[in-house]
Amino acid sequence: MPRDLKSDQELLGRVLAFAQNRDIPRAAALAEQALTEGFEHPLLLNVMATRLEDEGRLQEALGLLERGIALAPADVPTRNALALCLQRLDRPADALAHVEVLLKRHPELSFAHANKGNALIALGSLGLAQTSHQRALELDPGNLAAMGSLASIATHRGDHAGARRWAERLLARVPGYPDAILSLAAADLAGGATARAESGLRELLSDRRAGSTDRARALGLLGDVFDAVGRYVEAFDAYRESNELTRQAHRGFAEPSLLEYAHTLNDTFAATAPRWPATTVPPEPPGAPAEHVMLMGFPRSGTTLLEVILDGHARVVSLEEHDLLTDGVRRYLDDPHTLDRLMRASQEELQASRAAYWSRVRAGGAEVAGKVFLDKHPLNTLKLPLIARLFPRAKILFARRDPRDVVLSCFRRRFRMNPAMYQMLTLDGAARFYDAVMEFAARTRPVLGLNWTDVSYEGLMADFATETRRICESIGLEWTDGMGEFAARVGSRENATPSTAQLARGLDRSGVGHWRHYHERLAPLEEVLRRWTELYGMPA
Repeated sequence: MPRDLKSDQELLGRVLAFAQNRDIPRAAALAEQALTEGFEHPLLLNVMATRLEDEGRLQEALGLLERGIALAPADVPTRNALALCLQRLDRPADALAHVEVLLKRHPELSFAHANKGNALIALGSLGLAQTSHQRALELDPGNLAAMGSLASIATHRGDHAGARRWAERLLARVPGYPDAILSLAAADLAGGATARAESGLRELLSDRRAGSTDRARALGLLGDVFDAVGRYVEAFDAYRESNELTRQAHRGFAEPSLLEYAHTLNDTFAATAPRWPATTVPPEPPGAPAEHVMLMGFPRSGTTLLEVILDGHARVVSLEEHDLLTDGVRRYLDDPHTLDRLMRASQEELQASRAAYWSRVRAGGAEVAGKVFLDKHPLNTLKLPLIARLFPRAKILFARRDPRDVVLSCFRRRFRMNPAMYQMLTLDGAARFYDAVMEFAARTRPVLGLNWTDVSYEGLMADFATETRRICESIGLEWTDGMGEFAARVGSRENATPSTAQLARGLDRSGVGHWRHYHERLAPLEEVLRRWTELYGMPA
């Protein structure tokens, strides 16, 4: 039986009216009935998806929005809702792709520029995100999301004065806006106004409108406030509660477990090491760097500090933690149960992965010919066999730090979530992952024959000039005065890490031995970490 067009239009009008008044239950009830009766329309699917998202059923909501886009690819509200849903599902790259489709057709949409900026923040591209949010404000000076995100970007970069300006401008329009309160609290903490920071954060935590993500961020920052004033028991409890909320929001990263991957990879390499192939050095590609340096270790071991120090040299080029080995990993390391394909690979096969690597370098805008190219990625440690086969000439800079400080710092800091960072949300998970990654480094190092230099974080803090000169010598650089002036360079970096705001303050030795304040909480991990504390000569 054909549908009554007039009745359908009236129904859509009623659904839209309820939705615009934020009466989602009534809008969704009408939409659900219409869908059950066989009337499919992007608005109905969008409204139903909104209800599912409110109930935390994000994957089901995504399915409805994808049906809506299949029905009407040019429908702006549905594609925008799809992008926002993907963002909530921790798929910012996919969200960005849909926003780009919107902006190609409708470059005047302020909210789309703001959504693009938020996806870029999630991907770690702060400079590009800032440009998107500024464009959103040019189109709509009252765009609240853009103001809040610009405050957050300034906070990430350690520009607390700039963050305060954006936050106060936003709070004048909307009191209690979470991003603004968080940025103000971070600025207060940086300025020593810890009581005011605590008050603002407690106000946010008591606001029923605050979502779980806002609460997790507020609790993490409250932990930093408590830590700053020596209230370490309260600090630890705040970090733990923050991480538990984050675990619930990101439980999709629990499986497959990267810890299990690391354990399996260790076992596989132990079995195959006796027949590891002899090194074959490939010819240099056109436009090759003078030196190819791989900076790795474990998160929070000082890799970002080393990168910004070396970036101060005119001959150094880096890309700020791009995952450049993706193609080789997919081809040879996806299955940790076997390394046979990597071991048997011919030079012709390996060349395809080398070419993909250098293609990614060029796509990132790096001009490496004749330079020292620095590829910094802490967890490239788990890719050492691939690196040895692809780039046997590469020099390894391996960052080391007291394992107790590393594990505590991983537990305290807020990372962009992925399977590796999910492991850091508990102390036990962080410690066992650290142990597995360091075991892999120790197991592969004598077999692979790579040019390897260890860099101690504590040694760098104790004698900066001597250590930086030694590092430079190991990778073929002459030391220059500008390498020590890294604090001024941090604010202009495109990508953010948890270290960025800290490095904007200059060389900070307060993190050395900070684990002592939490020694009772770390005591159960002593057996897991003892091998590494003893190996690195750390005090008991």
